[in-house]
Amino acid sequence: MLGVVRQKVSAGGSPLTTLGQTLPFLRAATSLLRNYSSAAKEMTVRDALNSALDEEMSADPRVFLMGEEVGEYQGAYKISKGLLDKYGPDRVLDTPITEAGFTGIGVGAAYHGLKPVIEFMTFNFSMQAIDHIINSAAKSNYMSAGQLSVPIVFRGPNGAAAGVGAQHSQCYAAWYASCPGLKVLAPYSSEDARGLLKAAIRDPDPVVFLENELLYGESFPVSAEVLDSSFCLPIGKAKIEKEGKDVTITAFSKMVGLVLKAADILAKEGINAEVINLRSIRPLDRATINASVQKTNRLVTVEEGFPQHGIGAEICTSVVEESFGYLDAPVERIAGADVPMPYAANLERMAVPQVEDIVRAAKRACYRAVPMAAAA
Repeated sequence: MLGVVRQKVSAGGSPLTTLGQTLPFLRAATSLLRNYSSAAKEMTVRDALNSALDEEMSADPRVFLMGEEVGEYQGAYKISKGLLDKYGPDRVLDTPITEAGFTGIGVGAAYHGLKPVIEFMTFNFSMQAIDHIINSAAKSNYMSAGQLSVPIVFRGPNGAAAGVGAQHSQCYAAWYASCPGLKVLAPYSSEDARGLLKAAIRDPDPVVFLENELLYGESFPVSAEVLDSSFCLPIGKAKIEKEGKDVTITAFSKMVGLVLKAADILAKEGINAEVINLRSIRPLDRATINASVQKTNRLVTVEEGFPQHGIGAEICTSVVEESFGYLDAPVERIAGADVPMPYAANLERMAVPQVEDIVRAAKRACYRAVPMAAAA
């Protein structure tokens, strides 16, 4: 731009006139760059988790990471990238393939005042360690009459990925959320991942932190507040991702993205949905859910886990107990199929909720579609 000014001045133009003609272009360019800079502040869920781990390990020498391939390989999903080089093998520990062994070591370390972060390559493998998670970690504070704290985080990808079969595709939200003594978190966005992981590591109680493999590479806008090292989200508080007045739709983890897409489709048909990102599964933010239902008078719950005894069932019960008189339609519950996850891609798609399933359920709740029984 300054080169253009020089060329015009050297060609006989008045410097002031030329500058006056050029300033609007400079202002426009500066505004464009400023807007681009603001819009470019995005972060992947993977980087959000990595930065949260890094900052908490830097702030507290008691925090350490342990699991399969978290060190030399920098994590199966590269969540722990760079941490071994920065903190060394005493705080980033590679383990053998023995979930029961390293989870038990982690719980013992927490008993003695350290703050372990235990990574499962997938939460399906936490089944090998569930005795330590439930009986050793979750119950110890109660059984010791509050004398023993267990500040430990169990984290890793949860739920279905793609083409990994029944043994690697389960959602464990309902499994662990049913156990007193555990806190269970399920982030959706980069803000969720960063703020909730920091909260989990700082918490004095055991936290099950359910990530999603398919979200690791997703980018989300983040504010300067989120990027601050002091940023932390409260455990037990949901987030209203989109305000609405016609129907409440709850979801967590990857399902939040599907619900937001469904809400966009519904908006084009005159249905204004309120979308609640649960964030915290246990404790569950019943107050936010019920306040929303009392406003919209309708509820759709969405999860990818099995329908029986699921998170949606608990939410439905809470609404019936606290807001039954406000309901203008039956509650709609969207969940994964009540079968082990198929391996074939076409069957796998049928086994997990899709955007169109959520749209149909919301329309039924708003009496804008033929009821399922009538259509059968």
